Amino acid sequence: MQHIKAIKEDDHKVFDLVYEQYHQQIYSFIILKTRSEYISEEVTQLTFIKLWKQRSQLNENLGINIQIFGMARQVMIDLLRKEANRFKYEGESSNTPFTDSLITAIESKDLLQIMEQDIENMPKMRRLVFELSRKQGLSHKEIAQLYSISPKTVEHHIGKALLQLKQHLYSIML
Repeated sequence: MQHIKAIKEDDHKVFDLVYEQYHQQIYSFIILKTRSEYISEEVTQLTFIKLWKQRSQLNENLGINIQIFGMARQVMIDLLRKEANRFKYEGESSNTPFTDSLITAIESKDLLQIMEQDIENMPKMRRLVFELSRKQGLSHKEIAQLYSISPKTVEHHIGKALLQLKQHLYSIML
């Protein structure tokens, strides 16, 4: 938490320390998700750029690691969307640094949009809890504290959200 305050006060040395501490962890996290060195390098760099640009918006009540990994996940999703559009317009003949597994993931962009629309249509509290858990990487306990609800209630909301998504996904795949 002390790092957040220093970064918000434009302390470059603390930012450098955070960069050194989390750079490899972010890279490893993204490479596990994408299996692409190119995407992992891009996302890692863009995450720290975003961290610095949005330093005034950092939450002093959340750990820096939670906020950085949440940013990394969002940057990865944004970059994959951008690359999916590029791939869509340039066609299969375009030069791309992606592996086959990543191309398959990008081609499923329509499915991702459907899932995101499902999330948007969820009741407000369920959607907020689900997004904090899955998109921001917060634990059930952290979400419970944030909304002054029990961890069991958080678990219930996430369970309902996952069930809703699974049911819709199942109906699409049939």
